[in-house]
Amino acid sequence: MSKQKKTSLKSSLLLFLAAVIWGVAFVAQSVGMEYMGPLTFNGTRFLIGGLVLLPVIGFRRHAGRQNGEGEIRQSGQLVKGGICCGLLLCIASLLQQYGILYTTVGKAGFITALYIIIVPIFGIFLHQKVQMKTWIGAGVAVAGMYLLCMSESLSLGLGDGLVLACAVTFAVHILAVDYFSPKLDSIKLSCIQFFTSGTICTVLAFFLEKPDFHALLAGWAPVLYAGVLSCGVAYTLQVVGQKQVEPTVASLILSLESAVSVLAGWVILGQKLTGRELAGCVLVFSAVILVQLRFGRPDP
Repeated sequence: MSKQKKTSLKSSLLLFLAAVIWGVAFVAQSVGMEYMGPLTFNGTRFLIGGLVLLPVIGFRRHAGRQNGEGEIRQSGQLVKGGICCGLLLCIASLLQQYGILYTTVGKAGFITALYIIIVPIFGIFLHQKVQMKTWIGAGVAVAGMYLLCMSESLSLGLGDGLVLACAVTFAVHILAVDYFSPKLDSIKLSCIQFFTSGTICTVLAFFLEKPDFHALLAGWAPVLYAGVLSCGVAYTLQVVGQKQVEPTVASLILSLESAVSVLAGWVILGQKLTGRELAGCVLVFSAVILVQLRFGRPDP
């Protein structure tokens, strides 16, 4: 196996790990919403995610991973990229949270997963080549998401429209990460992204909600999971992993979060899995395996 393929496989595994963490985070988000509003929850977890990365940045600087001159050259692009990605992340997460208020979780999960198709479509306009196996994999994944998430009609309401806007924004976020991550320090990019999104959500929470410190303490477990693992770890894995993986393939791997969320609900919350949902999980996992297969002569 060539060095490039080994690097690509490692990056794919990082994205897979991010998807697993996000899938389990659906349980944390579901429990966390029992204690606080979506703006308070999102603001807190994003700020925690940023704080978690500060010691990592300090350690890497102390270890001499970067020199001062390189940091100065990157600083402007880092701020620009971090704010851009953070704004997109904030918009997408809020559209999803408020969309769920007006639609079912199943429909929200399916519509959000449509970024699997939206990313390669946007990629065409950005002159990115998309292999046929990726299009096939995307189609198989969408079919799997339908079996996994949908149990009602496909009528489009207000909530569905908000979640569809969320899917489009997530697709743009993936493309933005694909643009900035190869050029910039991944950890710092993630950190600025989290502080941007967390600050916006927190400010809005004080205007639109009534943040309660006692509620935060009561819901500390889901908030810490969402902040430390879902934000600090998983989103950073996304930024690092996308350095060596095409955005269309990355979107397919990240879509595994929906399948993992169903399995996590089964294992952790004791929620039953139907044969239809199991078939959906199989299709989604099969789609991800398909896009990882390499056809033709192997490398020497």
